[in-house]
Amino acid sequence: MWLDRQLRRQVREGCLALHLPDGSSKRFGDGEPQVNLHVHDRKVLQRLAWDPALNFGETYMEGGWDPGPEGLRPLVHQVMRNFAPAFRKRRSLPLVVLRRLWEQGNRITRSYGNISHHYDLEEWLFRRFLDRDMYYSCAYFRRPDMTLEEAQQAKADMIRRKLLLQPGMRVLDIGSGWGSMAFHLAEHADVQVDGVTLSREQLRAASAEAERRGLSDRVHFHLQDYREHRGQYDRIVSVGMFEHVGQPYYRRYFQQVHDLLKPEGVALLHTIGRVDPPGKTNAWLAKNIFPGGYTPALSEVAAAVEKTPLMATDVDVWRLHYAETLAEWYRRFQAIRDEAAEHFDERFCRMWEFYLATCEGSFRYWGQVVFQVQLARIHGVIPETRDYLYQSEPAHNIRHAEEDADTGKAIA
Repeated sequence: MWLDRQLRRQVREGCLALHLPDGSSKRFGDGEPQVNLHVHDRKVLQRLAWDPALNFGETYMEGGWDPGPEGLRPLVHQVMRNFAPAFRKRRSLPLVVLRRLWEQGNRITRSYGNISHHYDLEEWLFRRFLDRDMYYSCAYFRRPDMTLEEAQQAKADMIRRKLLLQPGMRVLDIGSGWGSMAFHLAEHADVQVDGVTLSREQLRAASAEAERRGLSDRVHFHLQDYREHRGQYDRIVSVGMFEHVGQPYYRRYFQQVHDLLKPEGVALLHTIGRVDPPGKTNAWLAKNIFPGGYTPALSEVAAAVEKTPLMATDVDVWRLHYAETLAEWYRRFQAIRDEAAEHFDERFCRMWEFYLATCEGSFRYWGQVVFQVQLARIHGVIPETRDYLYQSEPAHNIRHAEEDADTGKAIA
């Protein structure tokens, strides 16, 4: 059958043992690692042949198949590693454009619903598998032996350095989540932070945490779309939110960042991206986890920035850091899986572990990365070298650069 032919052609690394409902088994490939897939209903095979991108996850959520004793993560990674070439083929541009208009038409009202779908899940769930400060984005493993907590603090510290903050500055956090980045900046740089989110649950939790930390006078959160916000800021940061903007709105997003930023301002965008050309969002992920979501190619980000008065002053590509972050999230979720099944149900747990495992695999095998893009409106506010990012204490004084820019002494 078609699925047999595909598996024999694609499985080149390791061995996949397919166990069928009638008790028979088939092996594809040879060598290590060896993984097992136990199919409980032959209709699962038909659905996998018809639309594997959607139905591999759908049939797992439904209990149509199970992994062997090695567990879900090794099986998913084996499949993703072997099928990476097929998923990295270029697609017809007209089809991609039409699909984007349908899937990523993220008008303001639709964006509220998309974000609520995922981020308005109970805080209880995220608090059980994220780090202590509730960062729900890629950590930065400066050393391989770092704990998740240490790596998330390293990420926050790197972003703080790239923002070149001075005490008393006003900062806007677009997509502020549970407030993690806002609290870090307020506590470590003595700045005022406004955060905007579309999640009522995140707003509630972040506001309560600001009160608990005694930061309510310096950190404020708003239930608001980035397009609705008004004000002028010295700095703008956005971590893990751009994936929800949608490609048709990229120019609008960067124009809004420009309009909210003071002339001497600096912005930092942290987003998942792809090393491949522009493509589409996985069907299962779009349906179950991130409706309206899309991870951009760097060319798409650059093209949108170029259509505004902003300039890119630094581009940083983090490669396997998110794979390591997701691996730790998966491990922590598995540690509380039984509790999560009682709190939600088995179908939800299957969805969540499949989400974490496949997302990790996409960074290891399918060309997903993280882009950090630093932006400014004028020359002179960013140092001419990156030395300031790696000194024990940043030596650059932003006020000096601003004075140089005002007098025309700063050289691009």
